[in-house]
Amino acid sequence: MTYGTGLRSLMVGLGVLALVGGCAAAPLPAPVPVPRATAQALAYQSPSLAGIQIFPKTNAWNTKINKSKVDKNSKKLIKGISGKLHPDFGADWDGGPFGIPYVVVSGSQPKVPIDFIWYGDESDSGDPNGVGNGSGKGAYPVPADAPIEGGASSDGDRHVIVVDRDNRLLYEMGNAYPQADGSWEAGAGALFNLNSNKSRPKYWTSADAAGLPILPGLVRYDEVAAGKITHAIRFTVSKTRKAFVAPARHYASTSRSTSRPPMGMRVRLKKSFKISGYPPQARVILQAMKDYGMILADNGGNWFFSGAPDSRWDDNQLNTLKKVPGSAFEVVKMGKMTKG
Repeated sequence: MTYGTGLRSLMVGLGVLALVGGCAAAPLPAPVPVPRATAQALAYQSPSLAGIQIFPKTNAWNTKINKSKVDKNSKKLIKGISGKLHPDFGADWDGGPFGIPYVVVSGSQPKVPIDFIWYGDESDSGDPNGVGNGSGKGAYPVPADAPIEGGASSDGDRHVIVVDRDNRLLYEMGNAYPQADGSWEAGAGALFNLNSNKSRPKYWTSADAAGLPILPGLVRYDEVAAGKITHAIRFTVSKTRKAFVAPARHYASTSRSTSRPPMGMRVRLKKSFKISGYPPQARVILQAMKDYGMILADNGGNWFFSGAPDSRWDDNQLNTLKKVPGSAFEVVKMGKMTKG
């Protein structure tokens, strides 16, 4: 399964605003509509996750690796991933802000039926007390207007992510399509308890090919604005190995080449790489890549890393990251590898 394409993700717009000119001494002129793209770009901000701990601080996503040893095969693995860093999110407008969106709901949000059409036997039913029941059916608290990665008409990965803030539960779907009766169809779905470090069953996928959650690896505007990212970042490469290492639980390749990276491989920006000359938003992200690194989660564009869409991103700042070569990274020592 390959949900991560490394292509620009577009999301659903939020409506049209209007600007009105005039003064108290004269009648107001007729409203002047703002172009749809501009209006939507001004409007969209990702929901706040304030007060919501995304997995325990001991979770792999939240663990620093700045002092970890370098893997013995680091040079060979990095050499096999051509290209430079590429932020797959931002505020640039082309039908909608791009990135992987998410929605935050209360514990009273009604659940709707989900039909898992590809990986039903590896998808969670939505019962927080158990895992998938193998029926290919489930029920998730997905609002009717939940944002879809790429927008309503997207033919891409179409991730839908829902955070239940009251029950501390994370619901994620890939290739998700809303149905006329209020239900959804999805390629696969996964449920994660945000208070737990429990992994998915071995060899199970999720809404991501590596069987990992997506939300904890997204770069979010609120944390960058605060000056610090305290978690690893999700990234993709175009060619992976038929193998995985923790925290991944699944592979998505037929190749056994040792020059290709396994799912779950973690990389970090080298300590020697100078980041002081980068603009503020880019510099916060680069520091996180030194401290927490990036985790390989899916097949997609080489060195594409994920974030949430937000109109407050400065795309000129983010685009400076495209100058960072893959050779500036090294592979952190990996644990036991599970081969296919």
